[in-house]
Amino acid sequence: MQRKNSTEVTEFSVLGFSSFGKHQITLFVVFLTVYILTLAGNIITMTIIHIDHHLHTPMYFFLSMLVSSEMVYTLVIVPRMLSSLIFHNQPISLAGCATQMFFSVILATNNCFLLTAMGYDRYVAICRPLRYTVIMSQGLCAQLVCGSFGTGLAMAVLHVTAMFNLPFCGTVVDHFFCDIYPVMKLCCTDTTINEIINYGVSSFVIFMPIDLIFISYVLIISSILKIASAEDWKKTFATCASHLTVVIVHYGCASMAYLKPKSESSLEKDLLLSVTYTIITPLLNPVVYSLRNKEVKDALRRVVGRSIS
Repeated sequence: MQRKNSTEVTEFSVLGFSSFGKHQITLFVVFLTVYILTLAGNIITMTIIHIDHHLHTPMYFFLSMLVSSEMVYTLVIVPRMLSSLIFHNQPISLAGCATQMFFSVILATNNCFLLTAMGYDRYVAICRPLRYTVIMSQGLCAQLVCGSFGTGLAMAVLHVTAMFNLPFCGTVVDHFFCDIYPVMKLCCTDTTINEIINYGVSSFVIFMPIDLIFISYVLIISSILKIASAEDWKKTFATCASHLTVVIVHYGCASMAYLKPKSESSLEKDLLLSVTYTIITPLLNPVVYSLRNKEVKDALRRVVGRSIS
């Protein structure tokens, strides 16, 4: 009988921020503003990188791929979230929920490994400067980008296949999008295997890139220690500062969102972490790489100057 009832579930109702009551309009305005700024910042960053030939380097190629992926990631989640703040408890079909989860996992994983590729690029630029153009060839850059996306695709297929082959009894997703844990709570059967898969995938997607980035920066620091000039120290640090800032915030939020124990989970905390990870972090890339990166600021001046002329 339970199996029969579970097969009748054809759509879910996404609660979103219904627990925040009268503050939903305020949240809508805030999130919409941040979303517009995120889209504008990412589009401007991609345009500058595309137009200015000084930025046609592996570092900015990876950055353009990252901001493109982040922008699509927000498109998968944020518009429906904004809609749910106005039209409460919006339904989403089973296929729609699976599709949203599929693309969110692909893009989130892709972003993690693109940051790793950027860390490797910084290692080669600082520790192997004379062979930089040879090592970081167009072919290798394309392989790193395809590898990042391919890893995300594999993780998404694993997650969605394991999740949506289970029977569902509940219909209310206590979240603002079809994330893994909120949907898993609606299953009728034991989800221990799914929890193991989720923890294993999350650990791989978070710790593997962190380890590789850590190794890259250990080698970078050991190389920096051999530099005697204070000016060279400053220049090297400026080269890595933007990437390090994004890495710390990105992986910090991801770790807290997907690796925290169930005992520490609460609706308010989960929503706050998810909002930070899905809305605030994508805004961080254009802000950090624009405000802290001299090359991008110089390129922006050149593009604006040519436009005015």
